[in-house]
Amino acid sequence: MSLTEAPPAPPSGSGAPVLRKPSTRKRLVPYWLLLPGILWLVVFFALPLVYQASTSVQTGSLEKGFEVTWHFRTYADALRDYYPQFIRSLLYAGTATILCLLLGYPLAYLIAFKAGRWRNLVLVLVIAPFFTSFLIRTLAWKTILADGGAVVGALDTLHVLDVTSWLGWTENNRVLATPMAVVCGLTYNFLPFMILPLYTSLDRIDGRLHEAAGDLYATPATTFRKVTFPLSMPGVVSGTLLTFIPASGDYVNAELLGSTDTKMVGSVIQSQFLRVLDYPTAAALSFILMAVVLLMVTVYIRRSGTEDLV
Repeated sequence: MSLTEAPPAPPSGSGAPVLRKPSTRKRLVPYWLLLPGILWLVVFFALPLVYQASTSVQTGSLEKGFEVTWHFRTYADALRDYYPQFIRSLLYAGTATILCLLLGYPLAYLIAFKAGRWRNLVLVLVIAPFFTSFLIRTLAWKTILADGGAVVGALDTLHVLDVTSWLGWTENNRVLATPMAVVCGLTYNFLPFMILPLYTSLDRIDGRLHEAAGDLYATPATTFRKVTFPLSMPGVVSGTLLTFIPASGDYVNAELLGSTDTKMVGSVIQSQFLRVLDYPTAAALSFILMAVVLLMVTVYIRRSGTEDLV
């Protein structure tokens, strides 16, 4: 048969399959399935974002009304007046993220490789804090870190408070209303967001890779450094992002466990929206925080060397 000739059509009744082009309705099914999610994002994310963007360039007051005057100086004024809260928020969120990684990685490793039949029980215990409200969990730390309590007494006996006081994280042998209390609350509240992605990433690792490393006379430390940790990097990146992003904008822990000297930028935004009623400044602060976090996340993902997130 010549290359230019069309192949002969199968005879009728021969039972050979005939390929048919899918109908237009079937081709549109995936788009119809995506439509509810797209509408949800537009209504509850894109439109509020556009509204906040317009609010940030308005001038006026609540009594006289606000008007869009493209007053971009609000951004410069907000950053100049509240840059200490921005730096404090990033510092607290970064510290809590590192603590969550140091605490969460060993626990996720034990769940993935050592828990055995107790794995499901331990996972339930990890997510157990979600069974109560965020506010109640944070208020519980006021009792845990109360002056004269067992925790503060143990830290004082071990001279830990002397070190933290020297670093400026506690003062006068007390923990409440100090940066340490805020970081403790952030670490506790966001620790499950670190453990679960780490566990998922570690659970995907083929155990035969560890056996192969042992056959090549690799020590457990070398196996972890060369095999386990590199393969768990998607979980590390996902966990740190899920911890750092909400922690940087949190204000509940700073309000309940901190003081006026530990206010984070989330506290300022909340105050500007609900107390001062300066909506343009609050919106500008929100966009500055979003831009800073987005820039940091972009650089972090590029530097992490992995694009596969859990």
